[in-house]
Amino acid sequence: MSSFTRTHIHFPASKCYRSVIPLSSPLSFSIPSVCRRKNRVKFIHRGRGIQCSVAEGPVTDAPSLSTGNSQSVLDCVIVGAGISGLCIAQALVTKHQNSNLMVTEARDSVGGNITTVERDGYLWEEGPNSFQPSDPILTMALDSGLKNELVLGDPNAPRFVLWNGKLRPVPAKPTDLPLFDLMSIPGKIRAGFGAIGLRPSPPGHEETVEEFVRRNLGSEVFERLIEPFCSGVYAGDPSKLSMKAAFGKVWKLEQNGGSIIGGTIKAIQEKSSIPKTPRDPRLPKPKGQTVGSFRKGLIMLPNAIFSRLGNKVKLSWNLSSITKSDNGLYTLLYETPDGMVSLESKSVVMTVPSYVASSILHPVSAVAADSLSKFYYPPVAAVTISYPKEAIREECLIDGELKGFGQLHPRSQGVETLGTIYSSSLFPNRAPPGRILLLNYIGGVTNTGIMSKTESQLVEAVDRDLRKMLINPNAQEPLVLGIRKWPQAIPQFNVGHLDVLDAAKSALNDGGFKGVFLGGNYVSGVALGRCVEGAYEVAAEVTDFLSFVQTS
Repeated sequence: MSSFTRTHIHFPASKCYRSVIPLSSPLSFSIPSVCRRKNRVKFIHRGRGIQCSVAEGPVTDAPSLSTGNSQSVLDCVIVGAGISGLCIAQALVTKHQNSNLMVTEARDSVGGNITTVERDGYLWEEGPNSFQPSDPILTMALDSGLKNELVLGDPNAPRFVLWNGKLRPVPAKPTDLPLFDLMSIPGKIRAGFGAIGLRPSPPGHEETVEEFVRRNLGSEVFERLIEPFCSGVYAGDPSKLSMKAAFGKVWKLEQNGGSIIGGTIKAIQEKSSIPKTPRDPRLPKPKGQTVGSFRKGLIMLPNAIFSRLGNKVKLSWNLSSITKSDNGLYTLLYETPDGMVSLESKSVVMTVPSYVASSILHPVSAVAADSLSKFYYPPVAAVTISYPKEAIREECLIDGELKGFGQLHPRSQGVETLGTIYSSSLFPNRAPPGRILLLNYIGGVTNTGIMSKTESQLVEAVDRDLRKMLINPNAQEPLVLGIRKWPQAIPQFNVGHLDVLDAAKSALNDGGFKGVFLGGNYVSGVALGRCVEGAYEVAAEVTDFLSFVQTS
């Protein structure tokens, strides 16, 4: 059950990626009209750029871009410079000593949907807001030169869930379980018996999160803990989310140990029987269940990786097509600010959202494209507002301060907002003295109508909700700092997700495209930390593939 109590609120997934093709522009596989004339296109190299001019003559192929070394063929092209794409590149360079790569991005900046804004003494996020400080993401931060820029939240800061009109703390450790008032005594007893295995046996089908939790831990755990957690992390519907896909570690506990507690004990025993790999001595040791960021926000990580990779990252490059040659190499054709450019590579990693990858890969594998088109991304809006400190209800203050990570709102509690992050309490220097900074998320699978609402209507909805439990009803109107609508925000790991993903991967492999890899949050998981962990995994897969190609 302890895994379920990690209810730090963060805008996950989805937010780790931006489309390689601008969402407002249709994907085109055709070469611009200038290249289809009876003229030929002449490309003149000037420094790092390529100038395009029209000359008389037959049509010629787009030029290949020099990679800055003697090798004209790249080992890997990574499509998408969101956090996944950049971290895959960094992992290839630092962990596998392979710098013969290129990262391409359709937009004019890196970081995907990581969106840090600083203005008028405020610093806030409009995409993902934090990460769990696991060793992979700490390693990535240190390798990017950000050791002294790390900031960690207070591990003792409480998390809250709204229930019956009151914000109630979530248990952070086992000793909290007997005393916390979010659940009744019968609900706690039911959860305890279920955790040790006194509950119905697993059914013969893939369970939803709701089915798994109600069966194992009871209705109260589901309604008061897991349902709001699913809303806060996935903006999803737990009656559709797959337990195996969305919360695989907890699902495996029952599979391996016969119950959640049995699986936990078995996992501890197995871990103790395996010799420990020495931990990197450079890494800090976070205390407790905390979350992390950087002094000037999450954008520092992609910017730092971008700086280190230098001209291996190409911005404003729109991928038009991918083809495979008879010699086994992949040719990627791009529309760039300087004209059409092609790259040749032994492997390709697609880290763009699944719906973008589907469009790009359709000419390569219609079966893979069809699978990738099936994942659903609901809309979510991030609404950042500020109140004076005195606007906070007295009963919500701890030692005269608003302390905590934030709050989650079950859909049954009559509020529209999914959850609220106490940004100015979570990390230092996020708001001017005397001001409270709150990041609110609204929308998701159960509220897709937010896209038709105006910005003022979204602010009104959030403010109205907050005055029900956190803000004094007669407080002054909030200062509105930022409103960001994400039309396609977080991939939903619904029942069948893993099967559909495997079908896409198999279609590529069976179709002769073993060098094309899929990455990103719909593959690794929606949390920012999982995107980084997944990047290391993909980098290892690419390295193994390149070794196989070299020896075959």
